[in-house]
Amino acid sequence: MPTPEFFLRTLRADADRLAEVARLGLTAEVPCCPGWTVETVVRHVAMVYLHKIEAIQRNARPEPWPPAGLDDRDALELYDDATARLFAQLAESGPSAPSWTWWPEDQTTGFWFRRMAQETAVHRVDVELAHDVVTPIDAELASDGIDEVLRVMMGGVWDEGDSKHPVDASIRITAAGRSWTVALTGTEVTVTDGAEGEVAAEIFGEPAAVLLWVWGRLDQDAIQIAGSEEVTQEFRARLKEATQ
Repeated sequence: MPTPEFFLRTLRADADRLAEVARLGLTAEVPCCPGWTVETVVRHVAMVYLHKIEAIQRNARPEPWPPAGLDDRDALELYDDATARLFAQLAESGPSAPSWTWWPEDQTTGFWFRRMAQETAVHRVDVELAHDVVTPIDAELASDGIDEVLRVMMGGVWDEGDSKHPVDASIRITAAGRSWTVALTGTEVTVTDGAEGEVAAEIFGEPAAVLLWVWGRLDQDAIQIAGSEEVTQEFRARLKEATQ
């Protein structure tokens, strides 16, 4: 996994870029997110930042949430304030301090260093797509983002009935020489490194393209697929359930 310093550096670059592009116009529609405008993205990211600040400060899930009055604030002003406060909080806490997170395996602020870098990279692309000025995602960040989606968002035990897409198959993702093999059932998703074993489908592509595909920002034209189209579609639907 990349270092906390790497996450901070990419987070800063993407947060700044998001604000820069948002100032081209808040009313532009985000093509990959029906019903969202640039303003929707800006407000969403600001609220996410503020939520994580509270999670770190309280070392508990922020409740009640959200605070009153935030909807009345100018979107870009709110975003700039939230961004400044997030970086101040991360600098003060460092990556090893205890913090509530929704992932039991990591209850430190380091989780939020990673999650906020990944969150911001994807939403930076959202506003860029709205204005047709897309720039690349750092390849190392994108590769880590694929790992995060598979292991943190999707991996683990699913209660029966949690998925409307209980595909029973294995699928492999390969990007920039790194592979993940994902075994799925209706009640469990297991992720292992490497390309061992047979799979029903394989997905290939540059790390950024694969990352944006798993997050539903690009369609299948951005990647390469070998094997079962049906399994691939069910896998993508299961990813959507895991990341909503």
